[in-house]
Amino acid sequence: MSFSLKLSPLFIAIAATMAANAQAADESSREGFVEGSSLNLNARNYYMNRNRHQHTDDNIEWGQGFLGKFESGFTQGTVGFGIDAHAMLGLKLDGGGGTDNSSILPVSDGNGKAPGSFSTAGGTLKMRAFDTELKAGDLFLTNPVIAGGESRMLPQTFRGVSLTNHSFDGFLIEGGQASFTKPYNQSGHTRIGTSYGSLADGDESQHLNWAGVAWSGLPGLTSSLYAAELKDIWNQYYYDLDYTYQLNDLISLNPGLHFYHTQDTGDALLGNIDNNTYSLHFTVGVGNHSVTAAYQRVNGNTPFDYISQGDSIYLDNSQQYSDFNGPNERSWKLKYAYDFVGLGLPGLTSAVSYSRGETDLTKVDPDSKGYASWYSADGKHAKHWERDIDLKYVVQEGKAKDLALRLQWATNRGGNGYGALDQDTDEYRVIVDYPINVF
Repeated sequence: MSFSLKLSPLFIAIAATMAANAQAADESSREGFVEGSSLNLNARNYYMNRNRHQHTDDNIEWGQGFLGKFESGFTQGTVGFGIDAHAMLGLKLDGGGGTDNSSILPVSDGNGKAPGSFSTAGGTLKMRAFDTELKAGDLFLTNPVIAGGESRMLPQTFRGVSLTNHSFDGFLIEGGQASFTKPYNQSGHTRIGTSYGSLADGDESQHLNWAGVAWSGLPGLTSSLYAAELKDIWNQYYYDLDYTYQLNDLISLNPGLHFYHTQDTGDALLGNIDNNTYSLHFTVGVGNHSVTAAYQRVNGNTPFDYISQGDSIYLDNSQQYSDFNGPNERSWKLKYAYDFVGLGLPGLTSAVSYSRGETDLTKVDPDSKGYASWYSADGKHAKHWERDIDLKYVVQEGKAKDLALRLQWATNRGGNGYGALDQDTDEYRVIVDYPINVF
């Protein structure tokens, strides 16, 4: 058997593009292992207070976190090698006597007191050839199907391999596999779980595979398509489309869509899952003001779920406290944001939002392997609302440049059987970040 290949114009164009990128990559590789290195530190002080109205004890924790990240350049040549390394330290400033478990510090060992400190360190080997980069080790990942949680004192990481490619202008192609995760409030690694499902004792997923492409080829227009398999739990697919149109120097319009489809797979350790969830938003910007209206819909008798502690929920109504992701939930949000640069205060930004949702908890399978706790006979029209206030200031110059102070307040209230799912809660966060670029 013989094979013949005709070099079509498209193939020739692709080859030419790859050759050009290869030349550019070779030029950039001359930067060198040492010359391309960087070391960044961040000190994050984090206070969280969760006032759960039906509980006698609140969840209150205060901690100081330190994160150091070293990234080398690549050795010279067409194929370059490098290493990344990081270290984290978390210190307890307050939290105990029944006030732990706010998710800032490690879960206590039964005495109601979180440990005084926890730490971890990790490294990554990396290789670059042309415009493709391969990493193996402890990874910081951010995409719609596997994103490490960044919303606590220390970040979440994953242990595995990743591959990214920039062969074509405006495109990012990536994929990989992660077998373990380092949660943001622990020192050690665990298998990857989910945020809302409950696995039976002894059950665990062995790894998460993902692949995706993100595109930003036209001004103001972005889109991405991703797929992931959390082994023996689900296959999850994601698509988004976002467009910002500058009507004139003062007014901008921004419509957008996020869509997830989740389906059980393999041994279905969480039971049957068939979930379509989407959100739509429309933002009008006028100078330093913006107003956003969003609608979100969950189609399925299980909640929209994502990996434990992760930020891989790219939905418009995912708020500070609630994700508005209950079974068959419909929710809407109205948000107003203002940048105080308009009043001569650069670095100061604010946002206020109100979200409201209704979910049907009677359709949840009470015998579901992973989501039976969501069932409520009184929750056919379970409702809840959340009010969020966010104020942030970033120092613009001087010795404290880039130091950031953020204040967050969320109020969540439920009714019509929603109490079977969650309690009325007020949550306060005070976050101070001080990043330092060492070199």
